[in-house]
Amino acid sequence: MIPAEPITEQNKSLALGFIGVGWIGRNRMEVLLRDTNSKALMIAEPSEENIKEAAKSAKTAKLASSSSEIFRNKHLDGVIIATPSAMHAEQAIEALTSGKSVFCQKPLGRTAAEVQSVVKAAEEADKLLAVDLSYRYTKAFQAVYNLIKSREIGDIYAADLVFHNAYGPDKEWFYDIQKSGGGCVMDLGIHLMDLALWTLDFPEITEVKSHLYHQGQKLTSFNEHVEDFASVSMTSEKDTHINLECSWNISAGQDAVIEARFYGTRGGAAFKNVNGSFYDFTAEKYIGTYSETLVTPPDDWSGRAGVVWAEALATGKGFDRESAEEFIKTTKILDRIYGR
Repeated sequence: MIPAEPITEQNKSLALGFIGVGWIGRNRMEVLLRDTNSKALMIAEPSEENIKEAAKSAKTAKLASSSSEIFRNKHLDGVIIATPSAMHAEQAIEALTSGKSVFCQKPLGRTAAEVQSVVKAAEEADKLLAVDLSYRYTKAFQAVYNLIKSREIGDIYAADLVFHNAYGPDKEWFYDIQKSGGGCVMDLGIHLMDLALWTLDFPEITEVKSHLYHQGQKLTSFNEHVEDFASVSMTSEKDTHINLECSWNISAGQDAVIEARFYGTRGGAAFKNVNGSFYDFTAEKYIGTYSETLVTPPDDWSGRAGVVWAEALATGKGFDRESAEEFIKTTKILDRIYGR
């Protein structure tokens, strides 16, 4: 498991531990093992079925009795966390303080306070911390991002973000705000909010107005329900207007509607899913009534964020202040949406 030859940036084999190998965690593991010079040394997972499926890719990985056993393993370079949201911050902090870099499913924490605690641990340990904000790494959104950064469509003054999922989550903890941190905004909206903030260089958000609903009734508290529909209006310090709408179980006429549209002074751009797909995306550029398709499927993007993290880790990269501050900024806006 430990290379006999001298470790260099070119030949270092990463030793990784995986906490949670449900379908998302397992997918990220499979991509890391396939596309990077990484080995799965340990897995912590309560489900026998998930363990059996994970073993098909990680044949030599040891099954840990608990996540703490993974944190105690001195041979691990990094830990991949794909557990329920309530566990993310605590597990990330324990991994970081034990000397491991971390790649975590979103959200990194349920509140800004939790995220700040994780970031502090990463900084003190000088370890690489990343969150699986996977849509950044699709070829379609990369095309939109590059178009906007080139200023080909001018100054961006508005953005419309939509993520409607015709199916709600199938795990009970998603519907408990103490365990999830929030409903469809935390689950879905966080992705597109990240895309907009990242593209706009994480501006200060001066105004946030949110309307949160459960089964068509406006929520006044989270004691019994989390939101399954949200409409959020935000304004940046530069007067850029950002609309966010997301939902679970909505009658969308298809499996999903996923879009991020940007309107500039010389044109527009859009990142859109294709035919209701959760996985296929296109990028389009607009000038007046003219439309140009920039990117079409296929694109095998699902584990790409983890690959980027692993490649940076293999070169010895430690704490990344810029990305860490982005995690905090995003979660502070989420807190405002939820009135925290």
